[in-house]
Amino acid sequence: MASTFKPDDANQVEEAIAWAVANGEPLELSGRGSKKALGRPFQAETALDLSALSGVIDYEPEELVLTAYPSTPMAEIEALLAANNQMLAFEPMDLTALLGGTSSEGSLAGALMINSGGPRRIKAGSARDHLLGFEAVSGRAEQFKSGARVVKNVTGYDLPKIICGSYGTLAAVTKIDVKVLPSPEKVYTVLVLGLDGPAAVKAMSAAMNSAYEVSAAAHVPADLTGKSAVSYIKGARVSVTALRIEGFGPSVERRCADLREELSAFGAVEELHTTNSQSFWREVRDVQYLVAPLSAPVWRISVPPSGGADVAGRLSAMDGAAWFSDWAGGLIWLQLPASDDAGAEAVRATVGSAGGHAMLVRAGQEVRAAVPVFHPQPDAIAALSLRLKESFDPKHILNPGRMYAGV
Repeated sequence: MASTFKPDDANQVEEAIAWAVANGEPLELSGRGSKKALGRPFQAETALDLSALSGVIDYEPEELVLTAYPSTPMAEIEALLAANNQMLAFEPMDLTALLGGTSSEGSLAGALMINSGGPRRIKAGSARDHLLGFEAVSGRAEQFKSGARVVKNVTGYDLPKIICGSYGTLAAVTKIDVKVLPSPEKVYTVLVLGLDGPAAVKAMSAAMNSAYEVSAAAHVPADLTGKSAVSYIKGARVSVTALRIEGFGPSVERRCADLREELSAFGAVEELHTTNSQSFWREVRDVQYLVAPLSAPVWRISVPPSGGADVAGRLSAMDGAAWFSDWAGGLIWLQLPASDDAGAEAVRATVGSAGGHAMLVRAGQEVRAAVPVFHPQPDAIAALSLRLKESFDPKHILNPGRMYAGV
């Protein structure tokens, strides 16, 4: 019979893992459960529910540091930061709708464990660039901590870089310190209309290499713009290549005007202001264009930006494919019709030849059990990943159903 531990503090987390180690019983770790459909299905009869470890412990706006328990809802953190005109600059994704949820349910630890990074990643980095420190319990049932509540910390091993992207396979995190930054006063978006994939990559490259400090660059093909809730995007009826500019009002207005003039050589150019810009980039961040139908598998594909148009073009030739790109062409979100293997062989062959990697973000449980969710690693990297995993969790007690991403 399945059982669940629901600890109230770090000491109880340690006791639960110690019991699992002593009894050789693997544990399914979960926080708020919003990402349970992400990755391979779990293979454990016992769960370690960390949802009681929730709440903000300390927040110093003037020091740009926030400390919280792992299962603190992202909505709570974002509301607190917004009240102080601050933000998590890595722009964590909310995948609730994409994975079949009904509301924003993600947690702070969930964002860190998948190394979340939204459209601003090309400028501000991903979650691992903003995690200052953490406390956790390893698969050896040992409490440990790494990092500190300071940005310039050089003591000990840089474990925050490793824990991000580990999908909960290395440790049960019990406390988190993150860096926060001021929110921009204005957010404008320059839109170039009607470009195909190769032309969009050229336009995004020109914008990223300009002096205008573009913080996000995405391309949405014409067949998806109609799914936008932003009226101008929805009514465009052509592809939209979007470039975001943020900062103080006069600076944003000037940079936006100059960028519009520079990009006019590519085609018709328009502009979104703050409210519509924020709505549009949330849609891109949360992959809202590919939410329906929920039965369709969705891939997250990372490639060199210069090769993004070629990879997207080849993938779009697959029957029933729908896609859009972020990170100036370096990130491709792809939806395919439901099938026994989610198109894995064709996707991985195409992506691998371009030097990229592909992760199966959404698919049915049977497909995720049969198809490698994470891109297969070269033998040497896979061996190093396994050694890292075993140093934290030698008996594979934590999240045994996951396939370690190694990133």
